[in-house]
Parts: sequence; structure tokens; C-alpha cells
Amino acid sequence: MTVKAALKSQAIETPSWAYGNSGTRFKVFAQPGVPRTPQEKLDDAARVHEHTGVAPVVALHIPWDRVEGAEGYAALAAYAKERGLRLGAINANVFQDDDYKLGSVTHPDPAVRRKALAHLMECVDIMDATGSRDLKLWFSDGTNYPGQDDVRERQDRLAEALAAVYERLGEGQRMLLEYKLFEPAFYHMDVPDWGTAYAHCLRLGDRAQVVVDTGHHAPGTNIEFIVAVLLREGKLGGFDFNSRFYADDDLMVGAADPFQLFRLMYEVVRGGGFGPDVAFMLDQCHNIEPKIPAIIRSVMNVQEATAKALLVDRDALAAAQREGDVLGANAVLMDAYNTDVRPLLAEVRQEMGLDPDPVTAYRRSGWAERIVAERVGGTQAGWGA
Repeated sequence: MTVKAALKSQAIETPSWAYGNSGTRFKVFAQPGVPRTPQEKLDDAARVHEHTGVAPVVALHIPWDRVEGAEGYAALAAYAKERGLRLGAINANVFQDDDYKLGSVTHPDPAVRRKALAHLMECVDIMDATGSRDLKLWFSDGTNYPGQDDVRERQDRLAEALAAVYERLGEGQRMLLEYKLFEPAFYHMDVPDWGTAYAHCLRLGDRAQVVVDTGHHAPGTNIEFIVAVLLREGKLGGFDFNSRFYADDDLMVGAADPFQLFRLMYEVVRGGGFGPDVAFMLDQCHNIEPKIPAIIRSVMNVQEATAKALLVDRDALAAAQREGDVLGANAVLMDAYNTDVRPLLAEVRQEMGLDPDPVTAYRRSGWAERIVAERVGGTQAGWGA
């Protein structure tokens, strides 16, 4: 596949919640024109895809995107299809109810664990109705103090819940397990790192895969090494792309460290992960910047990193590595990274019948002014706080 063909085939999944209101732990900031319904979120996602050509998938978050019954979800999938989209990962939410203060599937109270498991099963039902392939699971479960709960027993409870959900998956469906170093639990998280997630997925089977959120690691972690190992083991199910300066900042992907994004994408390309088996999803909160242009810019940042990764002269790199040419091998990577790929991507977009500058094209479209004028009244979507 040529570089241009690969770039044209790329599919980046945008998250429905990125179109809604979000904020910090202290305040959620409202913006005019924010969607009020899942359908309006899809309308905005369609604009991102219209201007980039590579964002045809939208992830849902339940209950933030809940509609009534299986018929409602089937209708939502049809609504997406009419706009050139398809519904992607169904994200479960077992962290916002008061019952989950001490955990969800690892909670010491069996009644709370049953409630959380019922929600996960509901999410698989939604997958059935929408035709979604992936169930994405992130657990805020953990403890704040030594001795608060039995750490090993919590792993047993987690394994029991994951096994029940895995058994419920239908043909062609997958479970993607996310991890996070800390927050909201600070003494220990029940799924704190890729090794814990990998161990659970390995025990479950082939349809259990690990999700790498680029903001969920300790400072200095070599994330591309994790990507390389998971690809080698056939256990990389997808990414949650964002940027961080300090912790789980959920900033625009490529904003804080574009070189890291390039290194990640090189390992994806080198490891055979550039394709439908690895989901490339954004997981960002646009608190102070306009949402749709920020998502368009994020998609463009992933495209630029991907283009540079595809330009790496792998034969020259391999030769330098075999010869122990440390500086030569590094230079091969740096040559690709320092290449200005913006003209290439502009050409690719023109060949796809798109404006070469997606952000400017969106601004000219009048969509921002239209949604501010039309989306008046009702309750704006958002994750509260």
C-alpha cells in the first residue's frame, strides 16, 4: 500500500462526549451551540468527517448517549449511517453513581457489583442493537488507603465480572480493557497499568484486548514500547489519543509532545497495527477551545504523525541497526519526523475531493454560527461535575 493510499484508508474514531460540555474537577464550562441530544452530537461528528475524510466512526458513552430501547439504538445507528458515519465503541460508565464510591465491579458489597455488571451487560445489548464491534471498559475502582480493602480479592472480583461480560459477547464483538495509573483512586487502582490489563485479557481469550490511553502513564513512561509489545502479542485493541503535560490532562492529541505521537505511530506501522484491528480513537475534553475545530485539528495531528511514520525508510533503518550505527539509525527516524508532510496531506485531501485546509473549510461552512442560532433551549450534553 502506498503512503497516499494508507492515509486515505485511515479511520479515526471521535468520541461523542468531546462534542458536549466538559471542564476540570472544579467547573464544567458551557459553550453556545453544544449538542443537546446524541443525534446532534452525530451531526457535529459528520462535519468533522466531511472536512477531514478520515473520521467516519463515533464512540458512544452510556448513559450519556442513552436512548429508549433497542429500537432507539437501531434508529441512532441508522441516523449515523445517513450522515456517512457508523457507531463505534460503546463505553460503559460505572464511575458516576453514588453507589460506586468504593468501586463498581470490585466493590466489597455484592449488590453494588451486581448493579455494575448489569450495566456492562446493558452495554453489550446496545452493541447488538447498534452493530458496534467494541465494548470499552474503564474502571475507576481502587482504594485510597492501605488496608481499605483486600487488594487480591478485588482482582478476583474484577476477573469474575470480566469473565461474565466476555461470555456475553456476540460473534465479532470484542472487549477492550483500559488502564490508568491513578485517579480517582490514589493508593492503588485495580487496573493501573498495561501489564494488569494484559494479564486479565490473556486469561479471557482472543477477543479481549488492551486499550492504550496516552495520558494514563507515569511521567517518562516509554509508551511506544508498550505499543510494540502489545502488537507483538496480538493484544493491542486500540488507542485513546490525547496529550498530557502532568497527568490525565486529556488535551488535544499531539499538542504536548508531537514527537511521542510520531514514535507511537511508527511502532503501529512497523508492527502491522495500521488497519481495522486497532481502533484509533480520540479521548479528549475541549474545555476552553471550540470543540469541533479542536477535534478537526486533532484528527489532522494524527494524520501528520501517521504520514511521517509511513515515510520512515525502514530498509535504511534496519541496515543501520544491523551495523550498530547508532547515530545513523536515529537520523533515519529524525529525517522522517522532520519532514513537512502538510503539502502531502493537502494533496491527499484534494484527491479525496476535500478542501486541503479542513479547519479553514469548517470556519467558512457557517456550521458554528448555525448551531449557536438553532440550539437554543433544552439541556446541553455534558458529563456534569
